[in-house]
Amino acid sequence: MSHTTKDKAKLIARIRRLKGQMEAVERALEAEVACGEILNLVASVRGAVNGLVVELIEDHIRMHVVDPDKDPDVERAQGAAELIDVVRKYLK
Repeated sequence: MSHTTKDKAKLIARIRRLKGQMEAVERALEAEVACGEILNLVASVRGAVNGLVVELIEDHIRMHVVDPDKDPDVERAQGAAELIDVVRKYLK
């Protein structure tokens, strides 16, 4: 079973929140809200998208490459954990 299938409800909930955030950007543009406020809304969307990407990449590593919590090879487990940490920091 794919991790996207297993976590489907959680991922769809994130997507729905993202849609709501994008709709807020659209409403702000329609209402001619100040550009600073629109930029803040867009920054929130970007952060939410990055969070989704991090979750998908981390789950992909754990399911299809190596799960650092379960791999008996200490070096490989440490490498996977470091990769996950780098992805989290890079997309934060």
